[in-house]
Amino acid sequence: MRRITITLLIALAAAAIPAAASAHVSLHPNEVPTGAFATLDLRVPNESDSANTVKVAVQVPQGFTDVSPEYMPGWTPKIRTVKLAKPVQTDDGPITEGVREIVWEGKGPDGKIPPGQFLNFPISTEIPGKAGETLTFKVLQYYDDGEIARWIGPPSSDEPAPDIDVTAAGGPIQDVAGSEADAPAVGEAAASSEPTAESSAAPSATESSGGSSSDNGLAIAALVVAAIALLAAGAAIFGGRRKSA
Repeated sequence: MRRITITLLIALAAAAIPAAASAHVSLHPNEVPTGAFATLDLRVPNESDSANTVKVAVQVPQGFTDVSPEYMPGWTPKIRTVKLAKPVQTDDGPITEGVREIVWEGKGPDGKIPPGQFLNFPISTEIPGKAGETLTFKVLQYYDDGEIARWIGPPSSDEPAPDIDVTAAGGPIQDVAGSEADAPAVGEAAASSEPTAESSAAPSATESSGGSSSDNGLAIAALVVAAIALLAAGAAIFGGRRKSA
């Protein structure tokens, strides 16, 4: 009986510790108000054991008419557009083309993501859509050994496409726990919802800590449960020895 108890307690402790999940390609922030001018970080981890990521292609959802990739040494962005069926009228005149795809190609020692590391690909843009919509960005990740990771699936798949949730105009820009919670901790800037010089400032702690605080809480809870289980196992062994003595 003592052995069975110890085995069960050890199994409970192991189950309480969450397994390390593979990081997915993700977008940060992932909740953005419609009409906001924001900087979106496409976070691309390298999950290969030996190959470098040397090219990233992201399919942009409909509604985006202008994007500005951030300058990144070693990486050359190319923006592919498509003619709109209906021009968008603006104060500066009609817009006849929409953004269809952004492709980053790496060259030289800086143009790669080594195994076990990640890189952010920031783009500045205005968020289209209506509150309650989800904008999905399908991504192809190219490795220098010829492999291609296709981040195009639904959220429940092994290779989900990154997305952002569109919220009501004027609301906060924030990162929240979700399918991207296993990505590296957020440390980059999110833009203000107003097109001002402050638009590249970092978000507040409340906005940027959604995913990382949840992960920390789960880890702490798992360690507490594991410690209790190990203490109980030790007590069971000690009690058994006292009885046998």
